[in-house]
Amino acid sequence: MEAKLNGEYTILVCQGTGCVSSKSDRITQALENHIKQSGLSKNVHVKLTGCHGFCQQGPIVIVEPEGIFYTQVKEEDVAEIVQSHIVDRKYVERLFYHNPVTDEVIPLYKDIPFYSRQHRLILRNCGHINPEQIDDYLATGGYAALKKAISEMEHTQIIEEINRSGLRGRGGAGFPTGKKWDEAHKAKEQPKYVVCNADEGDPGAFMDRSVLEADPHSVIEGMAIAGYAIGTSEGYIYVRAEYPLAVKRLRIAIAQAKERKLLGKNIMGSGFNFDIEIMQGAGAFVCGEGSALMYSIEGKRGMPRVRPPRSVAAGLWGKPTSLNNVKTYASVPLIINRGADWYRSIGTEGSKGTAVFALTGKIANSGLIEVPMGATLREVVFDIGGGVQEGKKFKAVQTGGPSGGCLPESALDLTIDFESLTKAGSMMGSGGMVVMDTDTCMVDLARFFLNFCCNESCGKCVPCREGLPLMIDIMHKITRGEGDLHDIDHLLDLGETVTKSALCGLGTTAPNPVLSSIRYFRDEWEAHVIDKKCPALVCKALINFYVLPDKCAGCGICLRACPVEAISGGKRLVHVIDQEKCIKCATCLEKCPERFSAIAKVTGEQIAVPKEPVPIGTP
Repeated sequence: MEAKLNGEYTILVCQGTGCVSSKSDRITQALENHIKQSGLSKNVHVKLTGCHGFCQQGPIVIVEPEGIFYTQVKEEDVAEIVQSHIVDRKYVERLFYHNPVTDEVIPLYKDIPFYSRQHRLILRNCGHINPEQIDDYLATGGYAALKKAISEMEHTQIIEEINRSGLRGRGGAGFPTGKKWDEAHKAKEQPKYVVCNADEGDPGAFMDRSVLEADPHSVIEGMAIAGYAIGTSEGYIYVRAEYPLAVKRLRIAIAQAKERKLLGKNIMGSGFNFDIEIMQGAGAFVCGEGSALMYSIEGKRGMPRVRPPRSVAAGLWGKPTSLNNVKTYASVPLIINRGADWYRSIGTEGSKGTAVFALTGKIANSGLIEVPMGATLREVVFDIGGGVQEGKKFKAVQTGGPSGGCLPESALDLTIDFESLTKAGSMMGSGGMVVMDTDTCMVDLARFFLNFCCNESCGKCVPCREGLPLMIDIMHKITRGEGDLHDIDHLLDLGETVTKSALCGLGTTAPNPVLSSIRYFRDEWEAHVIDKKCPALVCKALINFYVLPDKCAGCGICLRACPVEAISGGKRLVHVIDQEKCIKCATCLEKCPERFSAIAKVTGEQIAVPKEPVPIGTP
């Protein structure tokens, strides 16, 4: 027997990768079962969605039409949500979002600053439609742009509209999309190809993955418009094999689009043919570079090539190819539908539209965000991100992924656009943004990112193959306390050389974290080489742990926890750490009860402590 309700409800359950890893698929199934058992199926509908972006709050459940936003939902919360919210009309307040800055409880999706301060165009459908149902995309006006393009516009009109819009590539390079399409259109050789670069390899970045998981049809539609504009029937999406959910939903979307005659032969009866094939990459970071990606599709080793010729003249299999990023293609239907002038009204003079970032690191609100070009770093970090975790002080923000620059507090009012970030020593990149607090060592961080780029280098060109390991060796020396001022200058020289002479974007940008951190945090580098100190207490060779005699209670907790038996002592004896045996793991610091706080972590100095255990209270 169906229960009687006033109105209908739709319960949206996030099933992006992050929420699925927290068992949101079970939540979806539990909701469906509970609604059926409660006789509510006629009025209450459960819909899976892709990523909402606010990943740290997942699994996320939104109840429409009110827009109530429930966070960190568990399977055992399902019965209460259905009974209290749907039947009794009483919201489940304990699952509301709590603002970490103001401690305000916010029930409505639209009122949460993380969302309300964004401008979501590329992410317009993410978290609101079922990516596995084409009808959901069609209900938002999906494929109207493709219909308009192939039935009302000439090839050159489409290209001119994209050109006038000012859309630039969202993969990092920022090349004008319309110009690329125009060159590919004018190329005489056949066949031609449209390729989507979804090889997202930046640590902590998940922008492209989330769009493909949450709104795959927007990318497919954008690629089809590009195919029509340049004059080709063949498209490829190169996506990481580590993105199985994105691959699954792409396959579903492509099959559904073919079934509706929106892909394949004679699209919408227009005579235009266009098909898309999915190619899965093996996870090489360098394959995010265009020519390396195309070699990989061809079955060759993913290595960049010397240019010219550029891919628009000789790309995939040596034929004219238009290669764009996921976010670039997702922007195209909006421009065709709403016009170039509308798109140009958003952003700055040289950077139009919006930018999507994966906001991570020591930030209160982490997740996927989208802001207009021209927004400031301060607005992103503090207004959307809620500032630094645990009330700690902001130190730096890195934009552009592992090869982006590290910008200090003085750069927080810098506008986010291609030119401003590059001038400041960073870059837009594909959309990574990592926030750091004062516990971060800028020398160690730069070493970490440079090491990543070095490991991911294909080794084809000498500057990258030889220069990056040389830089890493110098940085290891500095973090061990064995460096000098000459080493800092040597790093600057090597970094500039690699930047100017490496073959591809990986090599030319890899030194950015080093160069920018020396530029803005030179005092921290000098502390490592002159004072032999790590101000952030991170570099193991430059720190020591001691038991403070006046605070030690002789409880033995640290002694029992030490993994290398470096601590000696006994009941009612001041414990002592053997500095020769200590591996700087910080286990003693973590295990010492807060009421004692008897472990000191120091850098560059000695503390007066006994060499052997002595009775507590000994002068």
